[in-house]
Amino acid sequence: MNKFEEYCTKFVQNIGFKEGAVSPTIVSSASFAYGTPEIAEGIFNGSVKKPLYSRMGNPTTARLESIMAEIDGAIGAVATSSGMAATTLATMSLLSSGDEVISIGGLFGGTYSFFSETISRFGVKTSFFDVDEFEKITQAISEKTKIIFLESVGNPNMQLPDIKKIAAIANNAGVALIVDNTITPLSISPIALGADIVVYSTTKVISGNSSALGGCVAFRAINEGNDKFKSKRYDFLTNFIKNTGAMALIPNAKKRALRDFGMSANAHASYQTMLGLETLALRLPRVVKSIEIITEELSKSGLNINHPSLKSHPQHSRYLEQFSNGCGTLFTIDMQTKERAFEFLKRTKIATITANIGDSRTLALHMASTIYSDFDAHTRRFLGITDGLIRVSVGLENPQDIIDDFLNAAK
Repeated sequence: MNKFEEYCTKFVQNIGFKEGAVSPTIVSSASFAYGTPEIAEGIFNGSVKKPLYSRMGNPTTARLESIMAEIDGAIGAVATSSGMAATTLATMSLLSSGDEVISIGGLFGGTYSFFSETISRFGVKTSFFDVDEFEKITQAISEKTKIIFLESVGNPNMQLPDIKKIAAIANNAGVALIVDNTITPLSISPIALGADIVVYSTTKVISGNSSALGGCVAFRAINEGNDKFKSKRYDFLTNFIKNTGAMALIPNAKKRALRDFGMSANAHASYQTMLGLETLALRLPRVVKSIEIITEELSKSGLNINHPSLKSHPQHSRYLEQFSNGCGTLFTIDMQTKERAFEFLKRTKIATITANIGDSRTLALHMASTIYSDFDAHTRRFLGITDGLIRVSVGLENPQDIIDDFLNAAK
């Protein structure tokens, strides 16, 4: 049984209830009564497993977190208010002033800004590399390096990293590897490939219908015996490991980030996200099949299409070997100029013009005038942003309808 079929059963069986209300319960309370001071003390020191305060977790959100952890074979997960909140929680729970980050491949504009502008203000330096610059990546690792960060598929440059090879570099150096798996849930299993932490914007493919803003971070277990997180590089984890063992990355994230930054998920968004999860394993295979059909036909028709399923793509062989379940919902069209891109977007009848991705509907956006409008020319070139670039997120429509519409829009 392939992973999609396996989770068709798991999602609907694990999200709903067999007794009482079938749909998950929305617990919309901001606070929780402890009953006695002894119970309150136990909740705060972790010996009593009951809700503390919704900023630190909510019963509805906890159900979502357990399902998200299972997807990636993680020991646990922490849901957040957005995808950027997930990235912030995952990174800031490990970083301090003076630390360094290595970022690999294409990055969503908000993530690039987070590394290049935001955390640099707090004394954290980030170095950026292309996906196959393995020697440079290895040489860039220093005693100050705390994190190697990459996206499973470059958004929007469509570059495919060799996650297993980069994980080997990270593990040999004793550095944490964080993978943003937003557009490839189920398709890619980063922890199985050697990653330590996986981040998601659940707003995208996971919820799949533009109704719920959210994010999630999944953590691997701390190993018995030797483990990179027991090294001097991560000495701030010592007490967490001593007190919580294999779970240590989760209380560390909650105390060093969630508690103080307050990027908590709300119960209603967690509920809506679980409703989206119920159909994720049905939606993804259709999109993966559709996108291969669409990109091939549009490319044959002379459009400048970028997707790893095409033989012209520099990582096409990697796509065949390592991305057998596809690489998400995205491809790009380069219309050469902003004017031609705008004309295409005004002529298309199917695509919704929006900054979101991973929706049940096909979405499209001109990159240079929107998400990357305040980036300089050098940064745009590094991230693959050309004047006429349109990012497309394929939805559930009939692929031939999308092909016909796009060819008409490109005339």
